[in-house]
Amino acid sequence: MTPLSKQARIAGFIYLLLVFVAPLRLIYIPNTLFVKGDAATTMANMAAHETLFRLGMMANLVAATILIFLVLALYRLFEGVDKQLATMVVLVGGVMPATLNIMEVGIDATALAFATNAEYLRALDPPVREALGFAFLRLNGSMITASELLWGLWLFPLALLTWRSGFLPKFLAVWLGINGVAYLVMCGIGVLAPQHSAAYFDYSLPATLGEVAFVLWLVIRGAEQGAQEPAPAVVA
Repeated sequence: MTPLSKQARIAGFIYLLLVFVAPLRLIYIPNTLFVKGDAATTMANMAAHETLFRLGMMANLVAATILIFLVLALYRLFEGVDKQLATMVVLVGGVMPATLNIMEVGIDATALAFATNAEYLRALDPPVREALGFAFLRLNGSMITASELLWGLWLFPLALLTWRSGFLPKFLAVWLGINGVAYLVMCGIGVLAPQHSAAYFDYSLPATLGEVAFVLWLVIRGAEQGAQEPAPAVVA
């Protein structure tokens, strides 16, 4: 195994960890505990499954940590292709989303305090606590929608780096670009027409599998130097 292929596989395995960790809070917990438009039932579910909800909070913290290590691994993999694009991947794909993930944990902690009737909130009537807790969950959802902008934007420099690399196939670059567009559209629909978000998510699934294809290629195949013509060096 060449050093380049080893670096590619390291990045792939870190990316794979993110694929396993992130869906707990993003998908499983909302589908399991949250009831659309029903604050009382949602808060009751969170109180009854507090450990699960806290695991979701921890998953967000772990995902934020993984993101930082992931973009650093990708930087090492692609810095020889284009340092400026590799730096954009670090900032837009790692630092900024990780910061939002950590902020979301604070919002979740506040919602959980309302759900579990924390001592300092007992002066509030139950319907008020339920409504406020539900409002914080909605705020968290809005932050996730905003994060989708970053999920889309960072895939464009990553797609360009993949296209120019010379050691990864170009179809992955195209798929990553399509994946980025899909996330941007998802963000726009979440802001302008949130009632259609769930339907769009289902229709956009083939496009959003671009990241999965990229991860699997890195893990299974690594980097194949000479598999295609390397991009020409840029002359300053």
